[in-house]
Amino acid sequence: MADVTEQVHSFQNLNRGRVAIFIDGSNLFYSALQLGIEINYTKLLHRLTAGAKLLRAFFYTGIDPTNEKQHNFLLWMRRNGYRVITKEITQFPDGSKKANLDVELAVDMMTLANSYDTAILVSGDGDLAYVVNALSYRGVRIEVVSLRSMTSDSLINVADSYIDLNTIKEDIQKTSNFEL
Repeated sequence: MADVTEQVHSFQNLNRGRVAIFIDGSNLFYSALQLGIEINYTKLLHRLTAGAKLLRAFFYTGIDPTNEKQHNFLLWMRRNGYRVITKEITQFPDGSKKANLDVELAVDMMTLANSYDTAILVSGDGDLAYVVNALSYRGVRIEVVSLRSMTSDSLINVADSYIDLNTIKEDIQKTSNFEL
């Protein structure tokens, strides 16, 4: 079996129809930290669509109501092509924090399935493998984009194609502090 990172060489070579992008913001944030880069979200959108007709790009993230920098970032995202879905971060007794948006992401993917031909899922979360598999049975093409070291094999196995963020990091990273 070929290495999974070889499954997708270029998005441009495919007839992808209408594309919907679903980004797990937390997963992408931690992937970028692992890669040592900051994401340029305009470049990311351009790279993921690669000329295909974009239905909508969704960005799912937990929010801290006291973090003004985060609020400004999410306002910029809303004004620059992203539909932002948020949930307030919950702090647990052990000090850990989490805002799980897997259900929201999965419901949106299923609800809109008749409106797009290709779903691009930017996440490595294995919990999403079930919805990805269900969508593939409905005829939707599924492309998973994530950092390999943070990606569940079960998610890769049910996707039509997979691309490691490490292979496109130069295309999507900020090159100056003035970029978003």
